[in-house]
Amino acid sequence: MSITPPQPRRRRGRGARERILKAATELFTAHGINATGMEQLATAANVSKRTLYTHFAGKDDLVHAYLSCVEDDLLPPGGSAPEAYPDPRGQLLAIFEWEPNSSGEPLRGCPFLNAAVEIPDPAHPVHRLAAAYKAEFADRLASLARQAGARDPVELGEQIALLYDGAAARSVALNSTAAGATGRSIAAKLIDAAVTPVPASADSER
Repeated sequence: MSITPPQPRRRRGRGARERILKAATELFTAHGINATGMEQLATAANVSKRTLYTHFAGKDDLVHAYLSCVEDDLLPPGGSAPEAYPDPRGQLLAIFEWEPNSSGEPLRGCPFLNAAVEIPDPAHPVHRLAAAYKAEFADRLASLARQAGARDPVELGEQIALLYDGAAARSVALNSTAAGATGRSIAAKLIDAAVTPVPASADSER
């Protein structure tokens, strides 16, 4: 006689939204947005699909909420300086300090870049959120560049933002965080060049 093992009971009530967002973060990171279905998300969060749709109107709504949750953790500091990097130059360089990929698991890179690639329509709410995040990222870097004394902080902020995105994409292709160290070295040179006073010309000295 075969015995069917008991199935885990679906958990409802308080904490369901948090479990759904946690499952979304894990699955979207591991497999991507388009490859992850709502049924898979409900199973991972241990909720029914009805509960899932009670908290989120649809997948787009869930993706938007997921990105909003990780946004603050990924942005450069915008308020008081962290104790580890009290000076703005150190904070600019800190964005390239990535932990070694000792697990060997595939690196996924920036979730906002990934979302923009998977949802390419620039009018889509998720794509707009990704674009807004990237603009805010560059603005935060420009603010730090201004505090560091850069002659053109907006330009330096854009340069470092572009460097960061390139390093993040390369880390995914090579499945290695070594690009972070290279990016940090290049960023240091950009910062030093941007804050070094330009020598006065011979004409201006007359």
